[in-house]
Amino acid sequence: MKNDFYKTLDAIYESDPRYRQDAYEFIMEALTFTQKKFKRIKHVTGEELLEGAKELLMEKYGPLTLLVLKHWGIKTTEDFGNIVFNLVNSKILSKTQDDRMENFRDGYDFKEVFEKGYRNKLLKTVRRLR
Repeated sequence: MKNDFYKTLDAIYESDPRYRQDAYEFIMEALTFTQKKFKRIKHVTGEELLEGAKELLMEKYGPLTLLVLKHWGIKTTEDFGNIVFNLVNSKILSKTQDDRMENFRDGYDFKEVFEKGYRNKLLKTVRRLR
């Protein structure tokens, strides 16, 4: 099964080389994280996935998040949608009739969330420690 996943990723990359394999792996991890966060067994919405991805990125990469996203080829939340729909088109993920690319457009500003947001979170933590 795992080999099939990576073979599929290779095929996706051949047709759409914008995103690194790590980005697809992250989206799969973010999906699981989001399902747990919202206590869902299966489907989550695009908006929910964006929220889960944001939390997971901050948790895993902290102040390096913007560099990691850039390395993966991800510039906006719409890129997350492109990855999801590449996975849907490759039959790795499924979608409902309500799932659309628009659900991923303008979800949040990366610099605002991952740069300023991280600094604010860090300041709150430092203040609590004093």
